[in-house]
Amino acid sequence: MKLRNTALLAITALSLASLAACGGGEKKVEGTTVTTPGMPTVTANAGEAPTIGKPSGTPPTTLVKQDIIVGNGAEANENSVVTVHYTLMPWSTGSVVESSWTSGTPYTNSIQSLISGWIVGIPGMKVGGRRLLVIPPDLGYGAMGSGPIPPNETLIFAIDLLAVS
Repeated sequence: MKLRNTALLAITALSLASLAACGGGEKKVEGTTVTTPGMPTVTANAGEAPTIGKPSGTPPTTLVKQDIIVGNGAEANENSVVTVHYTLMPWSTGSVVESSWTSGTPYTNSIQSLISGWIVGIPGMKVGGRRLLVIPPDLGYGAMGSGPIPPNETLIFAIDLLAVS
């Protein structure tokens, strides 16, 4: 009996380790990636503007990056010039304040010219992909804020990588 229980525990541990290695905390549900409770959700419909679900609770204090759609094109690195579509939501309001999808014009810039959260959060992303970035204030606009973003705000971005050069 003890040997059987030990084998059962080993199989359970192996199964849990496999789930963790495969992103067991992430689940795809009808075009939406479900993340940790309280974190925003982002729709995964390629080629369509993303919808970001309102977050709840206390925002994370470190950068969170999660691939919603894994691209299969060229990969961005820290020296790339990228063209993206993005949607921006402040954590505190849970309302979209800016979207290149709405303006109809993708955004192009050198990664090194962007906020720190993008400098760290975009490399490794591939063209065709969509990534969720939750950026703490120290990697975003900090104590100064910017436009509709108040000081010390946690930023939520859904970013679609369209091109890399």
